[in-house]
Parts: sequence; structure tokens; C-alpha cells
Amino acid sequence: MLSPTPSEILARARADLRTGLPVAIGGVLLASVETVSTERLAAMRAAGGLILTISGRRAETLKARAYDGDVARVAVPEEADAAWLRAVADPANDLRSPMKGPLRTLRDGDPLPWRAGVTLAKAAHLLPAVVGIVAPPPPGITQVPPNMTLTATMTEVAAARVPLAIERASRVHVFREGSGGEEHYAVEIGKVDRSAPVLVRLHSACFTGDVLGSVKCDCGPQLHAAMDAMAAAGGGVLLYLNQEGRGIGLANKMRAYDLQDQGFDTVEANHRLGFEDDERDFRLGAGLLKRMGIGSVRLMTNNPRKLAMMMAQDVDVAERVPLHVGRTPENAGYLDVKRAKSGHLE
Repeated sequence: MLSPTPSEILARARADLRTGLPVAIGGVLLASVETVSTERLAAMRAAGGLILTISGRRAETLKARAYDGDVARVAVPEEADAAWLRAVADPANDLRSPMKGPLRTLRDGDPLPWRAGVTLAKAAHLLPAVVGIVAPPPPGITQVPPNMTLTATMTEVAAARVPLAIERASRVHVFREGSGGEEHYAVEIGKVDRSAPVLVRLHSACFTGDVLGSVKCDCGPQLHAAMDAMAAAGGGVLLYLNQEGRGIGLANKMRAYDLQDQGFDTVEANHRLGFEDDERDFRLGAGLLKRMGIGSVRLMTNNPRKLAMMMAQDVDVAERVPLHVGRTPENAGYLDVKRAKSGHLE
């Protein structure tokens, strides 16, 4: 078959949004607010009235009515330019110029294509905001069915022995999402006995903590403590999932850090950006474990969502192993908020 599959269409659409190209969803032409050029925006405006769609979380921050629940469609004023769109979508300057409205939100028409556009922008790690018009797609534009779901099928593409300082008998498996998305890694540390519950850590990538040694979070210390524990136990599996910034991507994570410097906590910063508290999909981890023949785990986590997702995906959690390391004066507030607002366990 030479035609693109649904997952390939989604991969193409994500790439188009990142490069500033619009995509067509259910009779609507949509572009990312973050990447659309002034020229392309002008061409869209000439073809129809512009509508900006933001997430319900961002609408809540802006005191705009979200008649569609999880998204709000905003009628774009005639005089509004790309800078206005960006100011509504990006909270970076909210405190310096808080008045963005009044915003006139829409309640008529089908919100499904617009909601799909915001979902696609999130998947592309862009600001969760799209601008669009009701118009047929011009030639060459990627067309996405509005009810297409973003499900990731994982394929193992490579594996090799990688001797680690903590355990020479280690092996790294590389898995790739079939939708053209991220690569994720499974690290077997020592001898993994699949006949008993396996010591497992689902670790989301953290460039600042894991690589740079940032003390703003506890990710780096958790990563190394988990690996040390697996080596001491004689075996374990580290799943290193490329879901940076709790699933919002590194650029949006830096935007959240900037908001935290303005006085917002980690959850409030995510909401102001238009994201949920946590955008990660832990089903990926459960799927990888099954691919590796692991059905029962001793899960190293403080996050109740990971426990619930493992069990919902028929992975037996024989034991939760707490992982409390790396508390610093710089991240104490962040850790306290995770317990108070995200339900993290002691």
C-alpha cells in the first residue's frame, strides 16, 4: 500500500504544524498560533473569518467562557494580528498586560475539528492553541479526520549490551512509536527474573535534571537512585520515556519555569499555559513491559497515576517502592505541590 496510514497522516500533520503549515480537519483549516507566519495568517484571513481555539484551562485563566468544555473558540477581531493571537495563547506576559479581552467565545457549530486541532498542537509540543477558518483545503494540505485518535503502537528497533558503571551486565532496548513520534528506551540492569515481580521504574525524560543536574526538580536523583537500587537487587528494568516536562515538551517546560519564576506553582503554570497538571501517557510504559514479557512489577514511584495506569493495563503491581531523594531548598515547594495537588504519596 502506497497511501499513508492514519498514523502516518498524524505524523505528517504534527510536522506541518511545527513548521507553520496549516492542516485540514473536518472542513476546517487550522494552523498553530505559535508557528504560523504573518503572511500565511493574512492568506487565511482573506479566505474567511478567523477563529482562535484555546484549551479550557487557558480560557479559565483569561476568564473566557468555554462553551465547548475543554476548549474555547474565540472570534478573532478584524484588527487582531499574529502578536494578538500569541498574547492570548502564551501567558508569558499575562502579569505585565493582563487585559486580553473582552474575548467573544462561540457556542454554535461543531467543536470537534477545533478540539482535534488543539490536541494535535499538544502532540506536536506546541502551545495548545490553533487559529483557523472554515474553508476547503488548498492542494497539498494534509487532511486529518476529526475523529482520528492519537494512539501509539511501539516497535522495538534496536537492542544492544551496554555495560554501565553500576552494573556491567546491562542491555538497552530502543522502541519507536509507529506514529512517527518519540523513541522510548528500556534498560535491563543486571539479571531480570521474569518469574517474579520485577523492580521497575517508569522515568520520564528530564533534560534539566537528568543531564544538566538541575536542583529545581528531583528527577536526576530519582533516576540514579532507581538504577542503584536495581543494581543492588541484582536486576531491574528502567523505562526511560521521552515525555519531557510531564508530557508538554522542553520548550513548554521552559515556559512553565518562567511562569514559576513569576510566582506560580508547577500546577498553576501548566494551567496558565493551557495544559493539564500532567499530560503524560503511562500506557506507553505498560505496553513496553508487556513487550518485554514482564507482567508483575515492584514499581518504584510516588505517583498514584502510575500505579492506577499499570493496573488498568493489566500489569500487576505487587509492591510500590517509595522513591524519596533529592529534596533541595530550590525544589521543596515543587515537591510539596506535587503531594498537595497531584496526590503524590509519602
